[in-house]
Amino acid sequence: MNPQDNGPQPDSQMISVARALEALQKGEIAVEHGLLRWSSNYAFLVTIAHDDVEVTTVYKPQRGERPLWDFPDGTLCYREMASFLTSEELGWQIVPPTVLREGSRGLGTFQLFIDHDPEINYFTFDETQQPQLMRMATLDAIINNADRKGGHCILDKQGHLWGIDHGITFNTAHKLRTVIWDFAGQTLPAHIVEDVGRLCVSLNDTNTPYRKQMQELLTNSEIAAFQRRIDRLLSAPRYPLPGSGPNYPWPPV
Repeated sequence: MNPQDNGPQPDSQMISVARALEALQKGEIAVEHGLLRWSSNYAFLVTIAHDDVEVTTVYKPQRGERPLWDFPDGTLCYREMASFLTSEELGWQIVPPTVLREGSRGLGTFQLFIDHDPEINYFTFDETQQPQLMRMATLDAIINNADRKGGHCILDKQGHLWGIDHGITFNTAHKLRTVIWDFAGQTLPAHIVEDVGRLCVSLNDTNTPYRKQMQELLTNSEIAAFQRRIDRLLSAPRYPLPGSGPNYPWPPV
């Protein structure tokens, strides 16, 4: 199923993040367009209506998550949500607006669908996307993204880079698997270091809204590992090098 064949979708830049989150959180499912067949877990394209706003979203119910040997069952939706909150705390807007709530198939994430050309992905990008990819590579390093495929890097009509599918993140063990090794070993730009530094302060303060939300989504050991990854990056601000284990996701797109 091609999501572009399933009715109208919003222009991702024509609605503010706050308005999108309000609709996702408070709206009702108006139309279920069907199952997204390429997803490894059950994911449904649905339209949510709230007041005068309709948004097309990807709904991933918790009970449709495929069991994994290295991630606790039923936690992928929490990791999706934690990835969105971290992207927002950094001010980067890499992860589309996402909420965790009850739906027609139980608890799950609802994420704003980004209208894009599926033929355009990481492997077709040119140098104009490099600054945005540098932020995405940094985000993946600190959230320990185990599945950054080329098709998880999408461009909207305004050329903004979005990242999707963040269910296998925040593991306590090193799991970074990504196609974005363009910057391996390079020094992080100063503005990215500054943003990560602010994130570090917010995460370390147990009274911040961000830290409180993360504590509801991740275990104490996962948060501690997250803090260590940030600390390491700030103490030696360079993009990580591929390690000795699996470094690329499969399939790459």
